[in-house]
Amino acid sequence: MKASGFGKRKQGLKRQTGGFGGGFGRGNAVPALDPATSPLASAANEQADSPAPELVDRLAELGEEALKSHFTADELRMATKGEVIRKIETLIDEMLVNEGESLNPQEKKDLATYLLNEAEDAIGPIGDSADSAPAKKDQNKQTLFEARDRIQVLLMEHIDPTAASELPRAELADQVGEVVGELLVQEKINLNLTEQRDLVSLLLDDMLGLGPLEPLLADDAISDIMVNGPKQVYVEKKGKLILTDVHFRDNQHLMNVAQRIVTAVGRRVDESSPICDARLADGSRVNVIAPPLAIDGASISIRKFTQDKITLDKMLEFGSITPPLAKLLKIAGACRLNILISGGTGSGKTTMLNALSRMIDKGERVVTIEDAAELQLQQPHVVRLETRPANLEGQGEIDMRDLVKNALRMRPDRIILGEIRGGEAIDMLQAMNTGHDGSMGTVHANRPREALTRLENMVNMAGLHLPAKAIREQISSSLDLIVQVQRMRDGGRRTTHVTEVVGMEGDVITTQDLFKYEFTGEDESGRLVGSFNSTGVRPHFLTKAEYFGLERALMEAMNG
Repeated sequence: MKASGFGKRKQGLKRQTGGFGGGFGRGNAVPALDPATSPLASAANEQADSPAPELVDRLAELGEEALKSHFTADELRMATKGEVIRKIETLIDEMLVNEGESLNPQEKKDLATYLLNEAEDAIGPIGDSADSAPAKKDQNKQTLFEARDRIQVLLMEHIDPTAASELPRAELADQVGEVVGELLVQEKINLNLTEQRDLVSLLLDDMLGLGPLEPLLADDAISDIMVNGPKQVYVEKKGKLILTDVHFRDNQHLMNVAQRIVTAVGRRVDESSPICDARLADGSRVNVIAPPLAIDGASISIRKFTQDKITLDKMLEFGSITPPLAKLLKIAGACRLNILISGGTGSGKTTMLNALSRMIDKGERVVTIEDAAELQLQQPHVVRLETRPANLEGQGEIDMRDLVKNALRMRPDRIILGEIRGGEAIDMLQAMNTGHDGSMGTVHANRPREALTRLENMVNMAGLHLPAKAIREQISSSLDLIVQVQRMRDGGRRTTHVTEVVGMEGDVITTQDLFKYEFTGEDESGRLVGSFNSTGVRPHFLTKAEYFGLERALMEAMNG
């Protein structure tokens, strides 16, 4: 509700309560009564004490502006409505003191209720309702889904699926639309023309695409889609998880969509092979885990492929990095440093890897190795390799180690691993240390030091039984830079550390931070505020920067 609406409502209430007394007060035919005891005079006095509607409007507007500075979404979620009301009443008292005005108790109560509702609408739900409130169902969509479920079985009896799959979508839509119109009349289902068109789209999505997931895949604002069984689908928008009203008919419908995804890339998912990594035709990464491992129905996780290529310059616009930090990362890529990008799930590791890869010279030969190909390198000379799972007989598996070893025979200038997660770590380190400078990879870790520990543990997974010191020496001599990225609680992704691997001191790998993100608070919109600070140390790779003629630019970046 806007403030003006609130003001009009208040004005109407004052007319209703004050008009009766005012009318009699102005008439001279009525004998005068004792001012102290006259109910008519009391009504007139009450009317006189009522605040002007402009004051109520102004206080409502001021209160709306002040809410975001007084409450955050997390504070509302942790509070009760009683606590929030008390804080709002205190806020109203402060505004009245500043304005030099006053409100009667009822007006103050109404204003507090209005601001409470505004806080929930603009900032977030209060108390346990933040976690437990179900998403509001769109009744029209629910009706549409029910109509689809009834019509779909009947439609299959009237069309030839094989012939339908060969028709262009527009022509098929016309033919399906005619049949659907007849079936709706037959089943006595009342839908308007817009709903009938939407119903035809839903049916075509099931016949030709990925069913209920198609509208989500078409929405550019969605970055991740998470299907938790047939009746629950979440999406990520602007870093926040949102429950959608999308659902599948049943477990079998969900499994049909999952199998359609994986068979398109020559893989399978069923009870004997319930875990599968795949990709969509547009490059989106997909993970499927089916029953019996997924108890409540198949789970599908889709990391959407972004058509809009993210660069370091675009990260500047998003506030993920600052100009000095962007310059440092560009120099690191151009100087052929071996870079490890570290971060948690969904923190933006692959995005950062894609952005850094833009610094690779167009004349270099690059080999990428991934479980499911999703890197978006812009260079013309790129060879993309992808692992292969075992067949039904348990044979024919090609893992990351096999591909890294083979990549070394392909005369690469750089090798890029989408994700290092096992024994291939030792092969990657050896490649970095044997003439393939500028190689890159990602690893799951929460801090740069943890990334080194994980790398050491993954080398041990290769079963070579190397001494710990030998592994650490291999890491320190191969790796140059660790870029730590993190998804923060406001949904934003930021580069929190740029850490240089310097060498060894005894049995310990030594590092130095070049840049660090310092959190300072949050603004009125709930977005975290902080600064990306240079530590001011002399970069260890300054000598290499001199070789490429970039030492001056590097020092400018370090000096901010």
